[in-house]
Amino acid sequence: MTTIGIFGAAGRMGRAIAQAATDAGLGIAGGTDRDPAGEIAPGIAMTADPLALAEASAVLIDFSVPGALSAHLDACIAARKPVLIGTTGLEAVHHALIDEAAVHIAVLQTGNTSLGVNLLAALVEQAAAGLGDDWDIEIVEMHHRHKVDAPSGTALLLGEAAARGRGIALAQHSERGRDGITGARAKGAIGFAALRGGSVAGDHQVIFAAEGERIEIGHRAENRTIFARGAVKAARWLVGQPAGRYDMKGVLGL
Repeated sequence: MTTIGIFGAAGRMGRAIAQAATDAGLGIAGGTDRDPAGEIAPGIAMTADPLALAEASAVLIDFSVPGALSAHLDACIAARKPVLIGTTGLEAVHHALIDEAAVHIAVLQTGNTSLGVNLLAALVEQAAAGLGDDWDIEIVEMHHRHKVDAPSGTALLLGEAAARGRGIALAQHSERGRDGITGARAKGAIGFAALRGGSVAGDHQVIFAAEGERIEIGHRAENRTIFARGAVKAARWLVGQPAGRYDMKGVLGL
């Protein structure tokens, strides 16, 4: 039986993943959290030791915080165990750490583990490749009031998909946080708008706008269960993969 270890197990996503793993008939090796008191599931205690968890697991899932990523990757490398990283708010330094870890172990990093969102990303890339830069691209996302990073990891995932379709670098072709007199919209830019409020699990809409017409495609998450199910499916797929950096395309066979 595949046993899953969960970094950040006491959080909302950590608990949802534990339930999804149980529903899928997988074992739970345990979990870590800053405060390891209590259990992740009946009879399964939490620990503050990421290496001990990695050694006891067949695969790890990380939905914790960016500041914990380095220690979690070190533990997975030491134990030679694959890891799925769903933590959002990652910066360039974190991606560099992931690249380094992927030399030694299989690492799947994604801004969203929903199978529907990742299919949406494939459609966005296809649409962006087929439409010229006279079509403006805007990505609108909304999440619950407690989310601390913006744009969301999913919005950035969709932005990267659009940028790949156009053969451009997102970092040099994005517009965010418009306010006041902003001037004309840059041709070919990919715009982002972030909304926060209530208990929204995650809404994302990608708008392709040209003179006289628009194409709008999107995804709405009704609860965290879809992310947990996708994470468990991806973790199961990751077991046995050679060292390298992966994304959800491999899981979906895209």
